[in-house]
Amino acid sequence: MHTVVERELELGLLLTPERSIPVPARLAYRTDDPYAVHITFHIGSEAPVHWTFARELLVEGVFRPAGEGDVRIRPGRADGHAVIRLALRSPDGEALLQAPAAPVSAWLERTLRLVEPGKELEQVAFDEALSELLAVAPSDESSDGAA
Repeated sequence: MHTVVERELELGLLLTPERSIPVPARLAYRTDDPYAVHITFHIGSEAPVHWTFARELLVEGVFRPAGEGDVRIRPGRADGHAVIRLALRSPDGEALLQAPAAPVSAWLERTLRLVEPGKELEQVAFDEALSELLAVAPSDESSDGAA
């Protein structure tokens, strides 16, 4: 059995330094995937957009610029409030999003209390994963062994 910690919030998609549009999003953390955080963006398209990256990257990005490549996170200020800026890059394009720091930090703190940093490996069900990996597939059973 695993636990899920979710948080709905509104991010701002930064179009220019002065202009943004609201983007509803859901942060999710699952103890069966203890190294990752998942963000789902509801952008009005047929299907939501999903991103997954290291929880450690978000933890670091709350305090100082972190990440290289497709996901970069850094703290900032906007209108006198602490924010977290999330830069995402994919083959389809780039986006710079901004989230209020307080709800993201509170959600992140809940995940850290649930699975402490350095204890993630204890959450990984190696026996179950190994059993699934080594299980005889139905096509293997019907094989006559001839190659």
